[in-house]
Amino acid sequence: MLYQENGLIAARQLWIAGVVTLAFTALARWLRGVTFSGALAGAAICFLMYAAAGPGAVATLALVFVLTWATTRLGYSRKKRLGTAENQQGRTAAQVLANLSVAAGCAVFSASSGMSIFLLGAVAALSEAAADTVSSELGQAHSEKARLITNWKAVPAGTSGGVSGTGTAAGIAAAVLVSFFAARVGLFPLKLAGIPALAAALGMIADSFLGATLEKKHLLNNNGVNFLSTLLAAIGAMLLG
Repeated sequence: MLYQENGLIAARQLWIAGVVTLAFTALARWLRGVTFSGALAGAAICFLMYAAAGPGAVATLALVFVLTWATTRLGYSRKKRLGTAENQQGRTAAQVLANLSVAAGCAVFSASSGMSIFLLGAVAALSEAAADTVSSELGQAHSEKARLITNWKAVPAGTSGGVSGTGTAAGIAAAVLVSFFAARVGLFPLKLAGIPALAAALGMIADSFLGATLEKKHLLNNNGVNFLSTLLAAIGAMLLG
């Protein structure tokens, strides 16, 4: 009987995950936050996050989507003139996976191993993805110039590895918001919320270094930089935790 009850609970969880995934994916596509391929990748991420970590994880994922979608469109005409604007059709599958696959992987590891420390890693990866996008998009929207993080020389806004005061402050705020939101929806105790926030901020800085070095030398593309940055944030949070 217990086995049957557990099976019913698991089946119900997967059914709910499917419904939530369809709703979230349809909304993201309707808002042009993702392309068709990006929607498919996002659906896979959403399903895994819900099935592995529950509604709180998807709520946190939704917050990341809202932050990135809103800031991407803020000052869009100016970014278009600078040549740094994102595709109006939204992010592709490669971009979605580069930013979110680490978080989904951590959630799955948490569920399969029973080790909640992986949830800190998942939230740190989500927080870093939000921080990186928010810092980049707001920096481009409000700053004509940025400073290359490796030598502090002035570069045009949108240059890989370029940072600005406005963008950095906004990115840190985004990391804190996502991490504390994740704690409030029950992914981990509120007293631990500073850990993924700190790891995400450090991951955002690492993203700038990788952009100014490996991406500038064409050893990595932007998707590779984003993936490594979220991975470093996740590892950092788990080590700190």
